[in-house]
Amino acid sequence: MSYPLLVTLHLLCATLFIGIVAFEVLILEGIRSHLPAKTMSLVEQGIHLRGRKIMPWVVVTLFVTGITMATIHYRNIGWPLESSFGTLLMVKIILATSVLVHFILAMKHSICGDMTSKRFKYTHLSVFFHMLLIILLAKGMFFISW
Repeated sequence: MSYPLLVTLHLLCATLFIGIVAFEVLILEGIRSHLPAKTMSLVEQGIHLRGRKIMPWVVVTLFVTGITMATIHYRNIGWPLESSFGTLLMVKIILATSVLVHFILAMKHSICGDMTSKRFKYTHLSVFFHMLLIILLAKGMFFISW
């Protein structure tokens, strides 16, 4: 697969994933206090149902493209402390792995029916901050590679 196609797929999936998480943290949490708990629970259930159909494909594509770029296209950069780029990439990979663990646990809790509103809120908040750090690292990698 060509590098431009890998980057494009990776960025599209990252944008979708980050956009959804940002919506849930910045918009959905903002309306929580304006809705009855039962209504908010129904909204969260609807999001879970839709997310279980879309997000696994987004996450798989995001990670497959990221792993492919890291192993094929970035293998000559020096790991992890041999270069600034390699160090940033390693930290980004660690954060992305943490996001993946969050995602898998959230899917498990959603499927098992024990995803509480509190768990929903804190999982998304944690993933949101992970994603902000990943964005900053990606920007740093871009500047270093220039």
